[in-house]
Amino acid sequence: MKIAEIKNFLPHRYPFLLVDRVLEIEEERIVTLKNVTVNEEYFNGHFPEAPIMPAVLQVEALAQSGCIMLMNSKAGDPKKNLIVFTGIRNAKFRQQVVPGDQLIMEVNLVNLRRNFATMEGKARVDGKVVCELEASCAIVSKEQV
Repeated sequence: MKIAEIKNFLPHRYPFLLVDRVLEIEEERIVTLKNVTVNEEYFNGHFPEAPIMPAVLQVEALAQSGCIMLMNSKAGDPKKNLIVFTGIRNAKFRQQVVPGDQLIMEVNLVNLRRNFATMEGKARVDGKVVCELEASCAIVSKEQV
């Protein structure tokens, strides 16, 4: 899945759309890619002399990947529903992510009850885990937001 189709599943847009491509997708698993480039807005301030992708944006990229997976199979119509974070647990950051890296993200659905989901995610660069977490979210109607 390329960027044009990804935009059908996520409400995010530049500069906050953090998934460039879907490499694999199943009902309960997704693998995505984020090309980390020096042109990203956040590198102007984080940090100009030693650019590092903020950890919170790595978390967000994993969350967006999980949203695509859920919207593709479990969450209903992306035009009517949104997926919002409800929690993050056990987030660990193992290595810096810098311009030129390709962030490969894998998210697996752990549990889905009614409108609440729990997922596990890992982001890798060159095969090494750079970020991992457990996240929970709620599927809500856009009318509720």
